[in-house]
Amino acid sequence: MSEIQSLARGLKLLELLAAGDDDVGVTELAGQMGIDKSSVSRLVQTLAAYGYAEQDPTSRRYRLGPQIVRLSRSLLTRMPLRDEAKPFLRTLVNRTGECAHIAILAQGQALYIDQVESPASLRVTTGVGTLAPLHCTALGKCLLTFDSTAEMPAELPPFTARTITDHKSLAAHLEQTRRQGYAVDDEEYDYGVRCVAAPVYDFRGKAVGAIGISGPAGRVTLERMADFATIVKEVSQSLSDRMSFNRS
Repeated sequence: MSEIQSLARGLKLLELLAAGDDDVGVTELAGQMGIDKSSVSRLVQTLAAYGYAEQDPTSRRYRLGPQIVRLSRSLLTRMPLRDEAKPFLRTLVNRTGECAHIAILAQGQALYIDQVESPASLRVTTGVGTLAPLHCTALGKCLLTFDSTAEMPAELPPFTARTITDHKSLAAHLEQTRRQGYAVDDEEYDYGVRCVAAPVYDFRGKAVGAIGISGPAGRVTLERMADFATIVKEVSQSLSDRMSFNRS
């Protein structure tokens, strides 16, 4: 099959931008692609013009642009996991009173593919299409623990004073997560917010996502965390059973 060289290079460029944790310069991209800097510069400028890449005005280095997320939303609406998860998200809200979310692994982060909001006036919401770090969110830590394709982030930036920022401590925390079958975020990503999440498996027994709840720390207290975890694990198991049944 013949291919259009400029299109193939543009797609390869997107893959390189998605692969790294940091912004990438034209010289580095040119070296990775094995073509001259002027060609890479034209390609990445074209991607930036259409929103698929964006340039940091200070460093002049590039990263993926917001158009990638916008395009992904049309894909999200056709994802089997998202379709199956909706009633289970509602169940979580009904049983806990908190907002429920579901996420998958994407670009080394947790991609929120759906949510159902709590009826409470004070609630924690996260927009569909949002990307969140793996090391300090319940959904992210769940994916990092149970999804075999997830890789430990090279950097663990702090978001609050409670964020785990060294790899040895995070590895021990994830081992505890594995043993208990659920992950928690104890004000590690946002002050005043606690979250609980558990993995979702498909018919192969492969973790394909994570489902959980988020709420104000005043309601999702440490004393109630075990009860919330029990509910989240029950619902995640029910969703996993549903995913297995539909594809067995």
